[in-house]
Amino acid sequence: MRFPLFASFIIFCAWLGYELHKRRSLDEKSSQAFWEREAAANKTRRRPLDDLEYIRIPFDDLPMDVMPDDPSIDEYRETLRSLSENPIVNFTGISNTDLKLKYGAPNIDLLSRYDQSYTTLVRTLQKWAERLHQNGYPQEALRVLEFAVSTRTDVSATYRLLAELYIQAGQAEKIKALIPVAEGLNSSLSGHIAALLKERLETV
Repeated sequence: MRFPLFASFIIFCAWLGYELHKRRSLDEKSSQAFWEREAAANKTRRRPLDDLEYIRIPFDDLPMDVMPDDPSIDEYRETLRSLSENPIVNFTGISNTDLKLKYGAPNIDLLSRYDQSYTTLVRTLQKWAERLHQNGYPQEALRVLEFAVSTRTDVSATYRLLAELYIQAGQAEKIKALIPVAEGLNSSLSGHIAALLKERLETV
């Protein structure tokens, strides 16, 4: 009985060694490919930014006059006004390497600022909507959240709250329209957001 067990152990060790070697080889190739792309990206010259999808904040469509004396909401509105003075672009899911390859390495700092402005924008919109909802302004919160979704945000809480507000307003069918939007996001959270929307829809 010992020989079959020993032979099985030897076979297992050989298989494990092969798998580890294959994994190391794949990792090395992947790492090499990454650094080759990064090197090429760093050599890419500055290119025009004309095709960027700049985000405009639609102040006329947002509840800018609701709860004017609330310090938190006043802070959110001021943040939006400040953001509107500079370009805002959603680069979610796009690596710096890809950005440099497409627009040139000299533009990366500028593009990073555009993306950081976008991150601040969607986080501020979410906080604003939550504050409005908590204080009894569901329709106003809806307007804020719908604008956030139009920018293709991947903030899960935005979709969760929007779904809740649609249900409260008797508009659960609008959740169905959010699902393909979530599925089409260029984000690792795409599947998670789509799943939470489907789950919420099933409970209606």
